[in-house]
Amino acid sequence: MSQFAGKVALVTGGNAGIGRATALEFARNGAKVVISGRREKEGNEVVAEIKAAGGEAIFVKTDVSKENEVKALIDQTLVTFGRLDFAFNNAGVEQNLTPLPEQTEETYDQIMDINVKGVWLSLKHQIPAMLKTGGGAIVNNSSVAGLVGMGMVPIYVASKHAVVGLTKSVALEYAKQNVRVNAVAPAAVETRMYQDFANTPQMKQMLNAAHPVGRVGQPEEIASAVLWLCSDSASFVTGQTFPIDGGYTAQ
Repeated sequence: MSQFAGKVALVTGGNAGIGRATALEFARNGAKVVISGRREKEGNEVVAEIKAAGGEAIFVKTDVSKENEVKALIDQTLVTFGRLDFAFNNAGVEQNLTPLPEQTEETYDQIMDINVKGVWLSLKHQIPAMLKTGGGAIVNNSSVAGLVGMGMVPIYVASKHAVVGLTKSVALEYAKQNVRVNAVAPAAVETRMYQDFANTPQMKQMLNAAHPVGRVGQPEEIASAVLWLCSDSASFVTGQTFPIDGGYTAQ
């Protein structure tokens, strides 16, 4: 994918898990990478790893639920690299399994602010930047929870369904302006969130069994799909949500 050489990719939540794997994959394929997140230490470690391999990257501390910080992130991207070609809107938070009557307004606000408002704000500021240089490609990180229902996590499920809706709507709005917008919908992936949730051998076994392939995914498997969606090989693809789920949603 030498087509990424000289191009600039932004990864929100790029300091860990799927975001980190995607940032590294963009860099390996020649892109200059902007990593954002709220944890500076981890973000700077990813930047150092990219630079050690001969790539170019910066970290910009960002809370995607705050418009001034998202705008500053895009401004810094343009100041540093002069353009924005690709974005992976990956920043998100999960919800603990909780009976509906025990769920709080605070939890609702936190999840919706980051998972929905954060994607909306990112799209709002990324697309004008991409249009300055003729267009680009954006991938939003939804979830299998954006395609099916799941008990005891309705706020998270609603937030990820909203990401699918944002993806379709914005893709239609900019389809004729050479900006493609798609989403990926991973099932369980072996990240920090997964480790926190699958904290017993029994829970890990249950999660593995829930996927027809018999295991959970790896961050690199999501990253490869993101890069394909940003590549010219996917030039006729927009407004779509791709399950990367080991067969989970085929059941």
